[in-house]
Amino acid sequence: MGTDGARALLERATTLTLQTGNLLNWGCLRKKCPATPSEEVRDCIQKTLTEWSSKIGPNLNQEIVEVLECSVAQAIEKINPEERDELKVSAKLFLIGSNSSWIRDAVDLACSALGVTQLDSVIIAPPPVEDGTSLSLEYLQPYWQELENLVENKKIAAIGTSDLDKTLLEQLYLWAQVKPSSNQVNLASCCVMPPDLTAFAKEFDIQLLTHNDPKELLCEASFQEVLQESIQNTKAHEWIPLWLLRYSVIVKSRGIIKSKGYIIQAKRDIS
Repeated sequence: MGTDGARALLERATTLTLQTGNLLNWGCLRKKCPATPSEEVRDCIQKTLTEWSSKIGPNLNQEIVEVLECSVAQAIEKINPEERDELKVSAKLFLIGSNSSWIRDAVDLACSALGVTQLDSVIIAPPPVEDGTSLSLEYLQPYWQELENLVENKKIAAIGTSDLDKTLLEQLYLWAQVKPSSNQVNLASCCVMPPDLTAFAKEFDIQLLTHNDPKELLCEASFQEVLQESIQNTKAHEWIPLWLLRYSVIVKSRGIIKSKGYIIQAKRDIS
């Protein structure tokens, strides 16, 4: 059945959750080295969709599943509870839509996928602001409050930010109940850490990290394009990505990555 069965399931579902599983296990990243983080995401989505759709049998064609889970069974790798203390589970959450409640969905799904009760750290990349508008504390507040709730409920141990300058990081720090433990800086826009940001972070024990993620790691058009390429003749234009979470599991004592993957959720808009 393959593609036909997958297309039929997509046409009946309202939510799609895609999990790549551990990319280090099934060769997603081995064959070629993606030039950019965006290319890596596209490659992994396409490979997961293609592999998943090839396994759809005719008996599934008549099922009506509102929440469709797309994954490759052999790639899913849960953490052994006996090894949990030796591992650091961190994530970066890219919100594509503007609903702060999706943060909880993303964290819950990540915990479930990895078989853990808590993530050690989550960095938030809020939805891109509109052209001509600058990032502000008011814009960040609802997303940060949702993260604070998850810390309070022991779903996350530490929370961090991305691409905040010194002024905005200070505003967030002074306002927040749960203080940011880290702030990522994009080295594409800044070859050297700004001295004022470095001084503030040092004073308040905020770890400064670097990254090379674009402002939009996965845009709506790109997601629809890769969906169309993977499952031809599907109504890809109806599917809107909500968020993308990238996780990594690191062996603390050795600093090596044991597991890395993506979880993406999309909704079907048929209005």
